[in-house]
Amino acid sequence: MKLRMRQAVQKALDDSLASDENVIILGEDIGAAGGAFKATEGLMEKYGSLRVMDTPISEMGFLGAGVGAAIMGLKPVVEMMFIEFVGVALDQLTTQAATMRYLSRGKFSVPLVMRASASAGQGFGCQHSQTLDHWFRGTPGLKVVMPSGSRSAYGLLRAAIEDPDPVIVLEPRILYGVREEFDVDENYRQPLGKAEIIRNGEDVTLVTAGAMTSIAKAAAEICPAKIEIIDLLSIWPWDSKTIFESARKTGRIVTLEESQAASGWGGDIISKVLEQGLDFLKAPPHRITLPDAPIPYNGKLEAKYLPSPNYVSKQIAALVSTNVAPKNWWNEKL
Repeated sequence: MKLRMRQAVQKALDDSLASDENVIILGEDIGAAGGAFKATEGLMEKYGSLRVMDTPISEMGFLGAGVGAAIMGLKPVVEMMFIEFVGVALDQLTTQAATMRYLSRGKFSVPLVMRASASAGQGFGCQHSQTLDHWFRGTPGLKVVMPSGSRSAYGLLRAAIEDPDPVIVLEPRILYGVREEFDVDENYRQPLGKAEIIRNGEDVTLVTAGAMTSIAKAAAEICPAKIEIIDLLSIWPWDSKTIFESARKTGRIVTLEESQAASGWGGDIISKVLEQGLDFLKAPPHRITLPDAPIPYNGKLEAKYLPSPNYVSKQIAALVSTNVAPKNWWNEKL
């Protein structure tokens, strides 16, 4: 069946609530209203207000309640309507939840999932269109994942809820309404920390994640180079084995990120590839990112700001044909 991504998220939550009485859900408007993006629709009616709880508009309060509930043995799934809203509760996540296993010498774990809508492309402006994985990536004790469609949204969320430690699930909201062929298997899990090769190629390895995965696939259809595409899925920790093996095979590596150049996850991947040695690289590693500027509200400017299939294709074709890293579009303009 073709399932919208928001339906896959709702199904993952439904199946988790049904299979484990310790799973609870907290957040703003997630109960009676079914969530701002309808990803929790019908769950309060089915499981009651003690397991699917509408909370006050206090991110610090309900994320802190989730951390406490997790320490006491429950499995809370906390929804942040927009990822930016976690800014007022970062301490609860990065200082408390992330460190509890270490500080308690393993006595306490925090099986907490924080779901949040993220990313751009829908005209929400710079305060509601960010990804902000750099706020969490590399924080000891946290895992960060990002689905690219219905199948990965279901599998990642089910795996995250069953993980004994805190996991952040960044859901590209532009994908909520996108359908993908996916026959739900309640036993399906997408292992955390594992990437997927979704297209084989010989000329270049393209590592991407989230909404950029569909951009990468569209670019591969029009690019003269044979592109091997890796859907990262887990932003932290990321799958070094799959990426290194692919880069050694193709001799070139490019990252396609919905992150600013200064803070994107591709910088970490590229540095680790370079640490493996330069003997297998035919060309410099290259990153396709967002410019280091706020996300525009204006639709035409936002479309220019985000990588398009045509732009990605041209960047990769230039790299493969010359073995020289091309300039990004904003440097060309300057």
